[in-house]
Amino acid sequence: MKILSWNVNGIRAMSKKDGWNDFLAENPDIFCLQETKAHPDQLTDELKNANGYSSYFDYSKTRKGYSGVAIYTKIKPEKVVYGMGIEELDQEGRLITLYFKDFVLMTGYFPNGGQGPERLKYKLEFYDAFLEYIEKIKKAGHKVIFCGDVNTAHTEIDLARPKANKDNTGFLPIEREWIDEVMRHGYIDTFRHLNPNKKDAYSYWDMKTRSRDRNVGWRLDYFFISSDLQSKLESAFILTDIYGSDHAPTGIKLY
Repeated sequence: MKILSWNVNGIRAMSKKDGWNDFLAENPDIFCLQETKAHPDQLTDELKNANGYSSYFDYSKTRKGYSGVAIYTKIKPEKVVYGMGIEELDQEGRLITLYFKDFVLMTGYFPNGGQGPERLKYKLEFYDAFLEYIEKIKKAGHKVIFCGDVNTAHTEIDLARPKANKDNTGFLPIEREWIDEVMRHGYIDTFRHLNPNKKDAYSYWDMKTRSRDRNVGWRLDYFFISSDLQSKLESAFILTDIYGSDHAPTGIKLY
């Protein structure tokens, strides 16, 4: 099974770019999108049913053209859940959970901690609530996969300029500690698990400085799996040849 994830930086704009067709040509069984920036009513039927996939959308209830996530799947889910059931954290449309027979998949567009201390506080509250949320699912007997734009580079190998960014959001010790905590709870960073020493492997580049041309990037996009899926993990990868967003798609294959 092939599952992909991509922060598209606007699904309506992305769908008109060559990168969208390149992405769909990967023919995943399931794919997840972040930063869709659209209410479902703003999407065409063709986009809602791309290549015959069933699609599910969460969107911002407070600002149009902001945030938002989606999951497209060829496999019918048994249940769909939007958000975490915490009103103050669900308003921006950042999380969808699909229950399948063999696992529970969620995609998240985790908050950026920039724009002042209040926003960093919000990001950390979202992080803590999310970990509690997936722990409840796991303890109920489900295998867990979560993916998306986590908006934090975990260790120095996960960004091009760690020293220059040590005091910047996205690489603050308190943000990185949360990923440590996730891993202590038994979740596996699939890419780093299979590529422990791979350098210069990034999924985000600043467009204003054309940093992708020089590969001055950050690995902000992840696939995590619960440890009971480790034996099913075949590969984990970043599709750096697909363009159209400031992020590259990421993916995993399961046996």
